[in-house]
Amino acid sequence: MAATTDIQAAARSLRAGGVIAYPTEAIQGLGCLPDRPEALRRLLKIKRRHPAKGLILLAAAPAQLEPWTAPLTSAEWRTILTPSRHPTTWIVPAAPDISPLLTGGRPTIAVRITRHPLARQLCLAAGSAIVSTSANLAGQPPTRNPAALDPALTRGLDLVLRGACGSARRPSQIRLLTNPGKPVRV
Repeated sequence: MAATTDIQAAARSLRAGGVIAYPTEAIQGLGCLPDRPEALRRLLKIKRRHPAKGLILLAAAPAQLEPWTAPLTSAEWRTILTPSRHPTTWIVPAAPDISPLLTGGRPTIAVRITRHPLARQLCLAAGSAIVSTSANLAGQPPTRNPAALDPALTRGLDLVLRGACGSARRPSQIRLLTNPGKPVRV
């Protein structure tokens, strides 16, 4: 496993089917490209995460999420794009026929437009939304510090993109787009 601050190297690793750790708004994230089934399976195995839980997609712009979501109205996109005090992940209708490894077998998918500069640059450099789940073994607490990542996790990674997490002190809140006032996770 390599550690780097080079966003282009991290993007190349993702495009080659790699699984990487990277900083997000609150914690270290674990990700791959959502259209790489083998990378999705590796990520779940590395994290020891049950596939039925589904995964979050992180993007720099709505266009990176559109292949993964059912068509959304401009009002729905405005809701997703409206800044909030805390990073917000939205549960939205999924596009038909996307991998159940992403959705957990549900007709919805979790998406977030990131405002974290390094995560945004990574999405732009990869030319895609990226999977975003906490970079910890299932059941263990997440970390903000890439040096504190569990060696059992990092042994399976292709790369760790080093950088500071954002100012949020807890993972993103999760809300239903169909009922924005009702949090799934706060």
